[in-house]
Amino acid sequence: MVRGIQYDVTTELPEYLSDESRQIGSADSISFPESADELRDHLRYAAVRHQAVTVQGARTGITAGAVPEGGHILNLSRMKNILSFEENTAPRITVQPGLTLTELRWAIHEETGGKWFFPPDPTEASATVGGMIACNASGARSFCYGAVRKYVTALRVMLIDGSKLFLRRGISRSQGRDFELVTDDGRRVTGQLPTYSLPSVKNASGYFVQDSMDLLDLLVGSEGTLGVVYEAELSLKPSLPVQFSLLAFLPDDNTAVQIVNRLRRRKAAGHGGLIALEFFDEKALNLIREQPAAGEFGLPSTSGPALYFEYHGDGNNFLEDRIREVSQCMEEYGADPEQAWLATTEKEGERLKTFRHAVPEAVNRIIGERKKTSPGITKLGTDLAVPDDRLADVMQMYREDLERIGLDSAIFGHIGDNHLHVNIMPKNTDEYIQGRALYRKWACAAVRMGGTVSAEHGIGKLKRELLEQMYGKDGVEEMRRLKRCFDPDGLLNRGNLFQ
Repeated sequence: MVRGIQYDVTTELPEYLSDESRQIGSADSISFPESADELRDHLRYAAVRHQAVTVQGARTGITAGAVPEGGHILNLSRMKNILSFEENTAPRITVQPGLTLTELRWAIHEETGGKWFFPPDPTEASATVGGMIACNASGARSFCYGAVRKYVTALRVMLIDGSKLFLRRGISRSQGRDFELVTDDGRRVTGQLPTYSLPSVKNASGYFVQDSMDLLDLLVGSEGTLGVVYEAELSLKPSLPVQFSLLAFLPDDNTAVQIVNRLRRRKAAGHGGLIALEFFDEKALNLIREQPAAGEFGLPSTSGPALYFEYHGDGNNFLEDRIREVSQCMEEYGADPEQAWLATTEKEGERLKTFRHAVPEAVNRIIGERKKTSPGITKLGTDLAVPDDRLADVMQMYREDLERIGLDSAIFGHIGDNHLHVNIMPKNTDEYIQGRALYRKWACAAVRMGGTVSAEHGIGKLKRELLEQMYGKDGVEEMRRLKRCFDPDGLLNRGNLFQ
């Protein structure tokens, strides 16, 4: 007997055949387990029938990771309980995977009165904890705080046969690249980790592997291909009393790169407080200017890009010192400090966050309109990151190629991590084909520079070709062998990372 209802997804709930990638898959059935026991029943039911299982949360991903390729869908959005909260010198919260980021933040605020917070800041706050763990999500604040992996202190994971693993940080480690884990029913999961080396940049491409690694980190970022996270313990950080943001308008891209490099050197020298450093090129700003609600932002008419800064700190002079630092930096590189917006209150800060989100929303609206005449096109958004010393090179490459081909685009994103999202907006199928070829070219170049093909969104089903560019055929085959240690028949999240 399977506890929990299964629905015919095609006729009853067809919206669950897709995610934010706008790809549409196929599946026979879907269920919404509300407990670990129900989850185990559904997994075992699928396993004995050799039925593929696609795990979903809020379906906010853009790489088709939650799009099914046949079989059964397990949607965990109803597993959203807060299981425990421990407030001490190292506060932790334990939750089920269906809890959204918004709900997580609210729960932490309610429990602590705002004294503690969960630092990762993915753009889509409706993403679930399980989804964020699956692709090691990050966002703007990863410049200072790092990605989700850093805050996962324990996981309970269910394998395809219904057996369970418990992993706590610091307990289970690999021996070199050999590993062994033991399930709750005594089964030993053993094998060898892939031999490839990870790039020294922000990265969400493939399995995280290192010599003598903490095996908890193997499950984070594995895109649901090894097991299903059904409980997660997350660590928190103290909220700092002084928080503000600033948006500076600059004359050109070179000025932005110089300011970024200068502030990164200061950060490396121990000058803390800068937690986010974001970029918007002139075309991205023009997209906002062209929107009906542009007046609410009051963008200056000057041309050029903008940088967004966000600071957390304490001390009587923190605010004044940091503003002085940015102003001096702007003056030194020929920018006007008067061309900047400062947000020191929560309301003002929300206005700048709304501004940040307005660019991708504008891109999506444009693509939505263009799909009416060219249904086969989609937005082409890059997720590449490169080492610090290659930022200027990669930006020049983007500019020259886009101008040479003449494609509509907007560039924005996490410049502090050398992780810019180039959004190509094709008008027709021919431009879409040109854009895809350009994306592949850039991915190869990023890998040659020592970078990654995916810094935060994961590989899913849409970037499998790029993953092979990064690690080679042998590296991908090693990933397949690793997956078989946990999922011998390849049933879990079939099609993610590799076929």
